[in-house]
Amino acid sequence: MRSSLPPELAEGLARAAGRLGIFSGEPLWFPDISSTNDVALSRAEQGAHEGRVVVADAQSSGRGRHGRAWVSPAGAGLYFSVVLRPRRDVHLLTIAAGVAVTEGVERATGLSTQLKWPNDVYASGRKLAGILAEGGSGFVVLGVGVNVLPATYPPEVAGRATSLEGELGRPVDRGLVLAECLAALATSYEDVQEGRARAVLDAWRRRAAGSVGRPVRWAAGHEGVAEGIDDTGALIVRTPGGPVRLISGEVQWI
Repeated sequence: MRSSLPPELAEGLARAAGRLGIFSGEPLWFPDISSTNDVALSRAEQGAHEGRVVVADAQSSGRGRHGRAWVSPAGAGLYFSVVLRPRRDVHLLTIAAGVAVTEGVERATGLSTQLKWPNDVYASGRKLAGILAEGGSGFVVLGVGVNVLPATYPPEVAGRATSLEGELGRPVDRGLVLAECLAALATSYEDVQEGRARAVLDAWRRRAAGSVGRPVRWAAGHEGVAEGIDDTGALIVRTPGGPVRLISGEVQWI
């Protein structure tokens, strides 16, 4: 059930109010729901305006790409989704969101993070945040999950996950992280929609520089070496048979 936004989050958003752009409205807050994407998708189908934000303290059915579960314990992370109604370059929205999360985290905490194609944010070689894009007729919902506190993760996740407080060794203001991520997303989304996608692509490439030259494996055991992304956001992989352009699907970084 929806309830009032906690003071921690309300204060962070209030401090960044002048920079939130389309996300300046009052977010929908839920102590515990299936997933923020589920609610945002439902609201978008019912006509919710662009910029609607859904935030939860815990998710019972949080998910990532390819149907994977996103572990979402209460109070341990930041889980939010936004409704967008893009006019152009829908294929660049996860790129824009990745840039926004890395920039927002750094502004809020000072922690520098890295990006891996297509939508993962890493720190110290372990996953810190993920982004999931889902859509319908005339809209896209971007869901973001950020690990804030060290938590008890399932064995298949524990060895490759990290958190903001685990990296920094000090408390983190979740409200400030939310506010700075939304402010950065407002800017990167506007850049894409106003024909300034080059700035977003260049920012993504800088944050993902550590992935260039790394071997990757994808469908049916194909392997190659990552060379970066092209101007559509596709991953370019060098193989013995020539360059391969990956636009979706599972990629394993070797």
